[in-house]
Amino acid sequence: MYLKLVAPDEAIPGSYWGDSEAGLRGDGLFARLDTPIHSILHEACHYICMTPERRAGLDKDAGGDDLEESAVCYLQVLLADELPGVGRDRLIADMDAWGYSFRLGNTRAWFEGDAEDARKWLLDHGVIDGDNRPTGLARG
Repeated sequence: MYLKLVAPDEAIPGSYWGDSEAGLRGDGLFARLDTPIHSILHEACHYICMTPERRAGLDKDAGGDDLEESAVCYLQVLLADELPGVGRDRLIADMDAWGYSFRLGNTRAWFEGDAEDARKWLLDHGVIDGDNRPTGLARG
């Protein structure tokens, strides 16, 4: 996967939501300088979590089921901790401001108290290790 920045005010290829939200097309993750970091991480995590077959035909809609979507959200929080100047607290606040919706009402409550199924999914697919650290591998 590669990141491609597009010009300001240019439509973002492969964007599901439009506006400034990141997009996926093939092996490309597309964004502008005004694209929110939560959106870039979310789409990157979709790419990491999808099957190779879905990656091969990827254009805009990552697909997947509800559990995979939860795994994507969980992974984006973990990856935020790997980025200088971002971190978990900022990403969780951004996710809540954007309108992510979880059963417990907010991202932190979900991540800390209701996301074991997402963590297990990532572990079972080799995306994180037993210490909750990203492995750097995409779902095989």
